[in-house]
Amino acid sequence: MLLAVIVHPASVQDRDGAEPLLRQARRLFPFVERIIGDTGYQGPKMAAAVARAGRWEIEIVRRCDKHKFVVPPRRWIVERTIGWISRNRRLAHDFKRLCRIAAAFVRMAMIRNMLRRLAAKPSS
Repeated sequence: MLLAVIVHPASVQDRDGAEPLLRQARRLFPFVERIIGDTGYQGPKMAAAVARAGRWEIEIVRRCDKHKFVVPPRRWIVERTIGWISRNRRLAHDFKRLCRIAAAFVRMAMIRNMLRRLAAKPSS
């Protein structure tokens, strides 16, 4: 389930754009205790943003350094969600001029996904 979304220009690094997202998530979902991120969200800037936005435990999921393919635990959750969002035609091409429009399309894609899952007939 998507809790919050903010789309920023490609010139903004994810960890630099994380603070507004963290503030939004804290306001909407104060009961969330843990944030899971990849290695792009580590470092002192991210730690300071987390401290300013709220008191969370942050878990950084690192890739395996072995030479064989291993799916790191929890990392697939983000990749799966991006895959679900990317199935929507409007998000296949990112030509929107305003970030808030792109964020609205991400929300609509996740709403569509949730509705499809809720309306699915249970398998017997």
